[in-house]
Amino acid sequence: MQILSLVWGILAGIGMLIAFFPCLGSLNWLNIPFACLGLIISIIALATTKNKSIGGSIAGIIICGIAMLFGIIRLIAGGGIL
Repeated sequence: MQILSLVWGILAGIGMLIAFFPCLGSLNWLNIPFACLGLIISIIALATTKNKSIGGSIAGIIICGIAMLFGIIRLIAGGGIL
């Protein structure tokens, strides 16, 4: 589950970087819910971990949170959210 959350976070981060290109900002409308779902999966992975290696879950939480935050900021700056 931790690997899934890490991969999900990486994909959300890549989607965020692609959405920063001009004329591709509307991709954030898809990337923000994707990152939100990844954040939920990462939190579940962190909560259900029995061993001490929680690095993948923490990285997934951080990357998905950053992707959501910058996606929302990009939508506001680009006029996608009024």
